[in-house]
Amino acid sequence: MKIVVIGGTGHIGTYLVPRLVKAGHEVICVSRGQRNPYSTDPAWKAVEQITIDRDASEEHDLFGAQIKALKGDVVIDLICFTPQSAAQLAKALIDQVQHFIHCGTMWVHGYSEQVPTVETQERKPFGEYGINKAKIEAYLLSLNRQNAFPVTILHPGHITGPGWLPINPAGNLNPEVFIRLAKGEAITLPNIGMETLHHVHADDVAQSFEKAIEHRKKAVGESFHIVSEQALTLKGYATAVAKWFGKDANLHFLPWEEWKKTVSEREAGLTWDHIAHSPVGSIEKAKQLLKYRPQYSSLQAIREAVTHFFEKEGMY
Repeated sequence: MKIVVIGGTGHIGTYLVPRLVKAGHEVICVSRGQRNPYSTDPAWKAVEQITIDRDASEEHDLFGAQIKALKGDVVIDLICFTPQSAAQLAKALIDQVQHFIHCGTMWVHGYSEQVPTVETQERKPFGEYGINKAKIEAYLLSLNRQNAFPVTILHPGHITGPGWLPINPAGNLNPEVFIRLAKGEAITLPNIGMETLHHVHADDVAQSFEKAIEHRKKAVGESFHIVSEQALTLKGYATAVAKWFGKDANLHFLPWEEWKKTVSEREAGLTWDHIAHSPVGSIEKAKQLLKYRPQYSSLQAIREAVTHFFEKEGMY
């Protein structure tokens, strides 16, 4: 099949595009042309790469028509963040594609209530990102019901892999947390460290898109969680990282209102987003209908990313 991947040079596309080529598909990668994939694969030589500035095209109501003109059997959208953006593209593709796959987020659920969270639970999103993604999901599924639009929505957790650091045990992106744990130095976690993070390796996310195409009949009209088998508590995560380096985790704890004063405003904001959501997602539906089988645990995915970072920084 001819597959158009929008945003194909990012985290997921780095793994997804080669997978699709190796599966025998014709692949068109649409990006802004501002970066290369995180890792090279010979399969990229078979990919047609097209440069489109999505934001500029959408301002002139052109993006949907541009993607439609590529005549893909399948369109995968990895970089849609607003309902307006989703609507412009989807309207152009009604009756034009066999399958449309949108990349969502576990954050459509808002804070965790009953865990593991399943796809049928009521959406209670908060924050601009989660609210917009939930609106996109609702809109696309309504198109499926009303117009038989062949949509599938995949909701990843915290994506990681070589080339970008994972969300750390403090719930933000400061690499110093990993460095201090590796040295056996003290770190301070918010509250008592029992909030959760649910990571997933980018290649497992890529696998889910490939599986959705393979099992199209069961995937259309459905949403799926795409995460590892188990989430991590902040405390458990920190303990495991220290152990990789032969250290005992030296952990301290502060109530949130005190803890947030010990970091930058940006780090506090990121941490709050992550611990307030504390995602723990079930993947039973994806396993049953898509035959999704994550190859990495949360810790395996994180360790690969952290090892890559330390090697790049000359710390190994």
